[in-house]
Amino acid sequence: MQGAFILTLASFVAKILSAIYRVPYQNLAGDVGFYVYQQVYPIYGLAMTLALSGLPQFISKYVAERNSIKDEATALKELFPIISSLGIFLWAMVFFTSPMLASLMGDQQLTPLIQVVSFTFLLMPYLSITRGGFQGRLQMVPTAISQVVEQIVRVSIILAAAWCFQKYAWDVYQTGVFAMSGAVFGGICGCLILAYYQRKLNSHAIGFKKATAPWQLIKRMTIEGGLMTVYSGFLILFQLIDSFTVKKALVDHGLTDYAAQVAKGIYDRGQPLVQLGLVVALALSASFLPLLTKYLSGEEKNKFKQTSGTFLRLTCGIAAAASLGLALLLPYVNYTLFKDYRGNLTLVIFVFAIFLMAMIQAYQSIAQAQNSYRSSFQAAGIGLVIKLLTTIWLTKLWGNAGASLATLLGLLAALLFLQKKSALGNLKYLNQQGFLRHLIYCLLLMAASLFGYYGGLQILFGQVESRLATLIICLIGVMLGGGTFVFAAIRLHLLSIREWLMLPFGKKILRLRLRK
Repeated sequence: MQGAFILTLASFVAKILSAIYRVPYQNLAGDVGFYVYQQVYPIYGLAMTLALSGLPQFISKYVAERNSIKDEATALKELFPIISSLGIFLWAMVFFTSPMLASLMGDQQLTPLIQVVSFTFLLMPYLSITRGGFQGRLQMVPTAISQVVEQIVRVSIILAAAWCFQKYAWDVYQTGVFAMSGAVFGGICGCLILAYYQRKLNSHAIGFKKATAPWQLIKRMTIEGGLMTVYSGFLILFQLIDSFTVKKALVDHGLTDYAAQVAKGIYDRGQPLVQLGLVVALALSASFLPLLTKYLSGEEKNKFKQTSGTFLRLTCGIAAAASLGLALLLPYVNYTLFKDYRGNLTLVIFVFAIFLMAMIQAYQSIAQAQNSYRSSFQAAGIGLVIKLLTTIWLTKLWGNAGASLATLLGLLAALLFLQKKSALGNLKYLNQQGFLRHLIYCLLLMAASLFGYYGGLQILFGQVESRLATLIICLIGVMLGGGTFVFAAIRLHLLSIREWLMLPFGKKILRLRLRK
């Protein structure tokens, strides 16, 4: 549990860094510079998803099945040539097809950025193998430190690139190449940290060894590691579809090439907002998964169903409040972070991805605890196909707002399929103690308080155009909306005593409830 906490904390810090740097980068490089960076970012995102979560989780499980240190070392040596071959193949595929990929994205000048980011796939084998090996031995500190150092180095180089754009009048593509190099240098630093711990903690070096049953191992790695990668990087896969479709569809919508680049940059503002909104929901997944696995392995099916229902209710309540609250605060959040009010409607639609993605992750965590893979793969495939088919059509029809709507439709399709296939698919967990009805009341009260707040601001000040002022407005709005939601949740008994105790500061909130 201590190791899981360290890893969750490191992941939390890394996600915060990964989301926050986009704001100063957009402020310095502008919407077109942000568009250039975001077009290529999903390729890096997939490489790091493989290196940080998808493959290390599978490797740690594979290593933990061994009974001795020697067997653990043998397991890593069996995996290394397979994963190394995968890394080299992905690097070659991305590097040598970069002109074609850039052309498919509708911007040939993206070629050098794609070539630079392709080298992260060469770092992926060592990063994933060493992290998985450490985690399989319950040594979480090396993974945690390497993850945070990697992000600090990467973000520092990205911000340095944005500063050079302002200082030396670089063009957006030159800036993008420099920014993308941060992924490579960050990965190298991560490798060095892991190599240090490898020498310090483990005497067995990783090397090549012929696998005894390669096809069986490849099949298992593809199924288990692939599923973890897909869901860890589900939104990144959606971003990858956007990279190939949105900009070209905006041109078909009637925009000039330059205007389409600006519009895509505005659309991409939604990514850091959703990332930050998902942090709490994903932390819940990390904390509940060991408990669910424990109950299932102990054949305590009633406790498993009860805990799963609690997990889904908590995720539903937190994610719904986060999505609606951010949507209502969005105009002022947009101005505070990005210096203007452009794209408000697009972003208001987009932030509801927080709710859908949080629920998908919750259902997938429950399926993972049950070792259920097929329905999760099918749900992901359905969601991606719906996203691909609707993005081009809806973006041509309604521009950026259509692209946001396509994201929600893809996520909703995946969620409905997972919910239907789940053992809890009858939604009884939502009806216990009138949870759904009470949640709707809480959300309506929160919305009413924020609408009243906005109405007063509009009467007193009109449209606010000061970033400091909008920041203060946002902070007060968060306290007002969040406070109203919590107060309503206490008065309406939205959660049981057991569920309140599972939340951060739950005991303090419960004392307020007991005083009523």
